[in-house]
Amino acid sequence: MIRTAIVALAAGIAFTGTAIAAEPIVGTWKRPNGTLIRYAASGGQFCGTVLTGEYKNQSIGCMSGSGANYEGKVNKLDEGRTYRGKATVNGNTLLLEGCALGGLICKGENLTRQ
Repeated sequence: MIRTAIVALAAGIAFTGTAIAAEPIVGTWKRPNGTLIRYAASGGQFCGTVLTGEYKNQSIGCMSGSGANYEGKVNKLDEGRTYRGKATVNGNTLLLEGCALGGLICKGENLTRQ
């Protein structure tokens, strides 16, 4: 009886820890220009959708990864181009970068978690 209770308690703690430990990129982020972007899990990746502004409801690309580091594609909507992308989460800051020439030239911006 006591052993069963301990196993059930341990399983409950493990389940709760997993549920709470969401991927850091998931959530709503604010660009320096005020545009809001939401990253959500989608088919094993994390995809960004513009929530406000001129490009509302459009995709900014998808990333794979976990923890603080992600790689994938970044759509530069005002240019109509897609770049190799990377993202790094550091607390409430997301550095989102698009890279060209095999990653030799990268341009990025810091977004703030909302």
